[in-house]
Amino acid sequence: MNLSLTHKTLSDVIAPQDGALMLAKKAALVVAGILFLAIAAKIKVPMFPVPMTLGTFAVLTMGAAYGARLGLVTILGYMIIGALGFDVFAGSSAEKFGLEYMKGSTGGYLVGYVLAVLALGTLARAGWDRSAPKMAGAMLLGNALIYVPGLIWLGMLYGWDKPILQWGLTPFLLGDFLKLALAAIILPLAWKLVGRARD
Repeated sequence: MNLSLTHKTLSDVIAPQDGALMLAKKAALVVAGILFLAIAAKIKVPMFPVPMTLGTFAVLTMGAAYGARLGLVTILGYMIIGALGFDVFAGSSAEKFGLEYMKGSTGGYLVGYVLAVLALGTLARAGWDRSAPKMAGAMLLGNALIYVPGLIWLGMLYGWDKPILQWGLTPFLLGDFLKLALAAIILPLAWKLVGRARD
């Protein structure tokens, strides 16, 4: 499939567009993105069989809104802050944090975050964030890119004889479907609002 990566992302259309002010805008977006990721990771919505966190929703929507390059800088900044010991991950705490936490059961999912941001950012450049069906497809791909390294990591960490899919996939599918639907609505709607603001 040939992707034409000529579309702007939502972050591109936020003024200013060039010069020193653009650098300040990008720095502000990185800081805001890191805060968004950290806050979303800590939000838990009661669901069965496990609570739903908004961490993956934040990662994927940020990737689509920022594009691959700015999204990569933001997600790596988030990882660095977490590695330094700040409590920014869904399961981190005062007792379990930093690199020790990142090397645990969630390590593969964190790797997947980086891959998903790159994929969503690239697809946004191809205009997929402006259509609900395409955005849903992009979210499916992003979720797959999070789960594949996450499940491989779990298998390597605990052994393939363990119920890896029951631990790291099936409990989260319902929540992921709801987050996918939400993102498929929000991103195209945001573009419509941007278009109206310019009219």
